[in-house]
Amino acid sequence: MPRTGRTPSIVPYGADQTIYLVIDRCRGGRGRDAREAELERTDLETIIADLIAGQFVEPIRVVAFNTLEHWSEDISRPIALELQARCDIDGIAVPEHILDFVARHTHSACASRWLAPVATIA
Repeated sequence: MPRTGRTPSIVPYGADQTIYLVIDRCRGGRGRDAREAELERTDLETIIADLIAGQFVEPIRVVAFNTLEHWSEDISRPIALELQARCDIDGIAVPEHILDFVARHTHSACASRWLAPVATIA
């Protein structure tokens, strides 16, 4: 059978669902790699759980897309804020493997909170 040179789609034809893709920087000299979760497990909760559990080496970005509705969005900041909130609620530090991701995508929120002027007591 002749090869067409096309890569088969990871999204089933007509699938009206949001797919989440975590862009992960893999150590070992290969640069940036994109690993997608299994299509059966692409819900947002699974992506967050996988990030906390260390399923990704060095996450850089999280992108959501829906091929049927023709949209995509970088959702790294909301994911980073959710990761930080869950760690705060559990009373644990952000795990080392996602610390850079959380810091990079929540920087402006943290900077404005920590750099606010402190009132002095007279």
